[in-house]
Amino acid sequence: MSSGKHLKGVHVNHCKNTAGVQIIPMALPEKVYIPMSMHIGAPCKPLVAVGDHVKVGQLIANCDAPVSAPIHSSVSGDVEAIEVFMTQNGRPDTNIIIKVDGKQEIAETVKPPVINSKEDFVKAVRDSGLVGLGGASFPMSIKYNTKPGQVDTLILNGAECEPYITVDHAAMLAHAQEMVDGMRTAMKWLGIARGVIGIESNKPDAIAKFKSILSGADDIKVCELRQIYPQGAERVIIYETTGRHLIAGKLPADVGCIVSNVTSMLKLQQFLATGMPLVTKFLTVDGNAIARPQNVEVPIGTMICDLIEFCGGIKEGVEVKKILLGGPMMGRAIPRDDFAILKSNNAVLCFDGTFAQQNKETACINCGRCVNGCPMNLMPARLSRAYKDKNVDMLREYNVMTCMDCGCCTYSCPARKQLNFEIKQAKLLVMEDDKKKKAKAEAEAKAAEEAKANEQKGEAK
Repeated sequence: MSSGKHLKGVHVNHCKNTAGVQIIPMALPEKVYIPMSMHIGAPCKPLVAVGDHVKVGQLIANCDAPVSAPIHSSVSGDVEAIEVFMTQNGRPDTNIIIKVDGKQEIAETVKPPVINSKEDFVKAVRDSGLVGLGGASFPMSIKYNTKPGQVDTLILNGAECEPYITVDHAAMLAHAQEMVDGMRTAMKWLGIARGVIGIESNKPDAIAKFKSILSGADDIKVCELRQIYPQGAERVIIYETTGRHLIAGKLPADVGCIVSNVTSMLKLQQFLATGMPLVTKFLTVDGNAIARPQNVEVPIGTMICDLIEFCGGIKEGVEVKKILLGGPMMGRAIPRDDFAILKSNNAVLCFDGTFAQQNKETACINCGRCVNGCPMNLMPARLSRAYKDKNVDMLREYNVMTCMDCGCCTYSCPARKQLNFEIKQAKLLVMEDDKKKKAKAEAEAKAAEEAKANEQKGEAK
């Protein structure tokens, strides 16, 4: 099953070194460090104090803001400190530091939710603490709180198109039935008649697994996707599976779709069945500097250095030059390994100097490869020039805000230009200009109102 329509992209080396490697639970660390900002939206506030004893699944932080997700303890132990320090996001954040007691006692509040309506279901999704586990970290309850009749298709995203990362593939092989059960529950309460599971064709065993489970089913179909990056991007997978075009500034629900990562759906189903909220994360640990690459289930808040140590540490005689959170295309480099694992992390990659070298830029030869690779049909080289000229009007003319930061342009460029980075900065220019124009318009409107009020006062006299 496919829409028969395709967007552009690039063919990257898959480097799926851990394909076929089962997910194993990590040994408990001595401490976990749980930040309050693990999702798009407002940060949570601690609900516990220093000295409190907490259990697995216990609610330890929450927020009343509409866009937010509660945070639960991933371990049992005592709250040792609540401190503010820098996190992997590059910003200072409040952290709840828990000293692990090793018992992993389950909180008494961990019970399956009772659901009798759509409102109950959406509340349960929020109570689970779930966010998009493919990397976006958008609170799942917001995505599922749709208007009646607004959505007709639920898309399960199993593309996993980034090089190196295989943990979703492993999860699909181990938990396909639970993912299907979760889809059907979501479709029931949200009134969605059609489900699609999109998986890249380089995972034939996962495709076969779902097709076997869904043999003869009419409600959910499997869509075998082309092996091209960025197949798993939200806009791309919507187009590839339904033929619908999601423009910049719109949400999937605006084109009748909800897109959920396969592991997000698994964790939702497990919460509905057991009441255990999101407290662990599946990650791929790989890279040519890692001694034992593998797929691991990690308590949220685990230090990256502890995770690396669990995977055998760094190879003897190897110097790590770059640590990436996520894949090499859209992942984020971090300066050191003493940061905590967040809900949104799906990979830790460590590379030596042979992989982490910065190539020297040369002059653009106008080859057009960046254009040919862009899924959004943008002209990255022109956007780069407009950014360097600080030409905001031209950036708007060439639709810079449509860019989804996939990195295809940088990957394609023979001149080794950092096009993706420059376009990210260009979008910030446009957003800053929008803020200035909005502030100016508001000031002018306020001045006009005051002038009108003064005029009316004068006439009254």
